[in-house]
Amino acid sequence: MDKSETINVSNYSHSINIVERKNIIITGVKKIESFDNEEFLLETALGYLIIKGEGLEVIKLDTIQGNVSIKGFIKSLVYIDENNQNKKESSFFRKLFK
Repeated sequence: MDKSETINVSNYSHSINIVERKNIIITGVKKIESFDNEEFLLETALGYLIIKGEGLEVIKLDTIQGNVSIKGFIKSLVYIDENNQNKKESSFFRKLFK
């Protein structure tokens, strides 16, 4: 991961459209935190999104509407939810050290 691009988004809805695991169109993207040919980290209107795959590259970037098109072989999509992760970790340690 090596680059960062800020996109101006205000109140746009977030959606993902994947076609045959080869193309992905994402709306509601606020910022591209980092990317390379195997992983993208995007800040969306609904949280951070990690896209993993092979040969990933940006095809289209609309900074006005916050739309991003990526091509390559898509292996996984994961949202990072910091609030739920912290609650799970703290409850695990609480149970462990009772």
